[in-house]
Amino acid sequence: MGVNSTIDEKTLATDSADKSSASVDEGAPSAPAVESQDVDAHVKPHGEADGAHDYLSPDHLFSHVQDSTDFHFSPTIARWLTGDAKHNGHIKLPETGIAGYQIAGTEQYLKPLDFKLTRFMVVELFAAVLVFVVFAAVARRLRSGDAPRGRFLNMVEAMIQFIRVDVAKSVIGKKDGAKYAPFLLTIFFFVLACNLLGMIPVLGTPTGDFAVTATLALIVFFVVVKAGIEKFGPGGFLLNLVPSMELPPLMKVVLLPLLFVIEVVGFLIKHFVLAVRLFANMMAGHLVLAVFVAFIGVTYGTLVQYAVVPASVLGATAISVLELFVAFLQAYIFTFLTALFISSATHHH
Repeated sequence: MGVNSTIDEKTLATDSADKSSASVDEGAPSAPAVESQDVDAHVKPHGEADGAHDYLSPDHLFSHVQDSTDFHFSPTIARWLTGDAKHNGHIKLPETGIAGYQIAGTEQYLKPLDFKLTRFMVVELFAAVLVFVVFAAVARRLRSGDAPRGRFLNMVEAMIQFIRVDVAKSVIGKKDGAKYAPFLLTIFFFVLACNLLGMIPVLGTPTGDFAVTATLALIVFFVVVKAGIEKFGPGGFLLNLVPSMELPPLMKVVLLPLLFVIEVVGFLIKHFVLAVRLFANMMAGHLVLAVFVAFIGVTYGTLVQYAVVPASVLGATAISVLELFVAFLQAYIFTFLTALFISSATHHH
């Protein structure tokens, strides 16, 4: 709000020479048009520049589920945390990276190495640390030979056993499954931690960002290729992409090259879809949840709110329970498909 008040003062100063003129915005460059570029990127989506919130606008809804360089708290909580009586609720993360350089003849800056610290980066780091701490505690328990105690450790060890036996060894095989079980466990618990942390409204869901899921899928891609090359060699891995078929020699000459191209393209598409599936499911669920909550803001201050608020709260609660289930389900599906791709690369068709 402090930013907007500064803009309003400059606008009044610019228009004081002729208050009745309606052509200020059409004339020579005015101070507000330049200063508005420095306004926080989240101000306009939230409608603060206009003095009114458009809670159901796509910009507003997506600003709550997409990555950003700040954490969005309610203004009351942000003011309590920062001690700023005029805080608008957006607590920005520290700026990092290289400033870049200005493009000649323009007011634009090119930042090719601008590695900014974002909200999802912080959540991913916290998820990685959380997984490390939990696994370290489980490892100490297993090393001591004592039976797991407590509901949490029992639940974690049950999930570890499920991934090792029912996913890794059942899908890939006993020998190779044991080899790739640590990788599958890391993938499963990291994705699960990111999904569950996304249930906290302030944090957001990193797996609802395509850049994150694409990176995970790229890691899986390299592991699958490495597994296939270790098993059959570079040439054998490529030949193994084509299923073996009993064909006449002439048909082999015609069909096998076509099948090879189709299988290579399909191999790439499978890993692309692996990223899209996780991203789409997590993004869609949280977007629906944001819509339910936005109805409260739309009807606030009217008589309709007394009917909308309970319905929105109940709907958001139901969606949250569903999202909790989806968090586990999508972590399992991502891990299971990873195991399936590794199995396909390490076994003859």
